[in-house]
Amino acid sequence: MKHKCHYDFCLLIPCYNNISGLRQSLKSVHYTNGEYLIVIVDDGSAVPVEYTDLGEAGESSGVTVILKNDMNQGITFSLNKGLNWVFSNTDCSFIARLDCGDICSTDRFSRQVEFMKKHSSVGLLGCWVSFLDKAGSNGYKYKTPVNHKQLLRAMYFRNVFIHPGVMIRRKVLEDNNLFYPDNFPHAEDYAFFWSIIHVSQSYILNDYLVLCEINKNGISYKNRSLQLKSRYSVVRKFGKSGALKILSYFYIHILRFTPLAMVEYLKKSLGKN
Repeated sequence: MKHKCHYDFCLLIPCYNNISGLRQSLKSVHYTNGEYLIVIVDDGSAVPVEYTDLGEAGESSGVTVILKNDMNQGITFSLNKGLNWVFSNTDCSFIARLDCGDICSTDRFSRQVEFMKKHSSVGLLGCWVSFLDKAGSNGYKYKTPVNHKQLLRAMYFRNVFIHPGVMIRRKVLEDNNLFYPDNFPHAEDYAFFWSIIHVSQSYILNDYLVLCEINKNGISYKNRSLQLKSRYSVVRKFGKSGALKILSYFYIHILRFTPLAMVEYLKKSLGKN
């Protein structure tokens, strides 16, 4: 039988043509050496990610695994590849996420691991997240409800779990055979989180533990219309309340015709409350 190394958590980071962002993110990861593992999935970058490219960031973070796709396969494929590797090769308790260019607070992982160890019923843990553009001149804070009942209702109208800020109980995923679905374009994380909160409790730490980069050239911005369509498909499949499904449909329909600048203004206003 293959021996599996134990870690408190594995941190899954997909990367595509963003070595500088990857280094930046790795520098922000702080936890007890030997108690965590970073798994990078290089999604067919033009210049493949190598250990030597990570420099001091890689050495200080204890990176030990880089998985590579021969060609660009997309984030859903890459994340599932990472999950499969983690399940097959480690005995970690939790799986965390981070994207290239995003920055963690120094206590993010210690606080999330501590919470998950104390609350065995929680399968999905998030945190509040700040957003800022590369110039450092435009941003907002993403504030959400925190307890499971409130989060279930809020999920009909927005993804309350910001992907680079989550930590997931590995046992919940394995016991329920949960992976990122590939039939909800640009909303795979939204569907993934829905599937988790139907089989376990969820919670969000009410502190800003991650700083995410606003990228106007990113997938979510470029594919906003398709993403909104997928979001309603997710609600239609996973939602349990008929009334909330209807409200969600009208809300998402309105969003499709709302200028992005107005959406960002509303996000900033919500963050101040």
